[in-house]
Amino acid sequence: MSITVEVFSTPGCSTCARSREALQAVVESFGQAKVTWREVNVVDEIDYAVELGVVVPPSIAIDGEIVFPTLPTATKLKEELMRRLERLGKMSEHTDIAVKDGHGY
Repeated sequence: MSITVEVFSTPGCSTCARSREALQAVVESFGQAKVTWREVNVVDEIDYAVELGVVVPPSIAIDGEIVFPTLPTATKLKEELMRRLERLGKMSEHTDIAVKDGHGY
């Protein structure tokens, strides 16, 4: 069982596009067996976005729960994923994941 990270955005959102690449790199650095990435277009999946409580995109849900109502830094996302993986017992080996920290890429 892997953790699912969903990024809610809208077409043409420049903030979404700038940040998405750095955040996706964090998710992919854990490997797909541990963490998967899914982009959700709010326009196409409005009912799902409303169900989860997305107020303003971009937002991030982890395993169907809005965790970041605004985009976090890459470091914040990494820390949250590591906490969740530790709870699941999937961080048994040391994972050295370098991220570029910033104010939301």
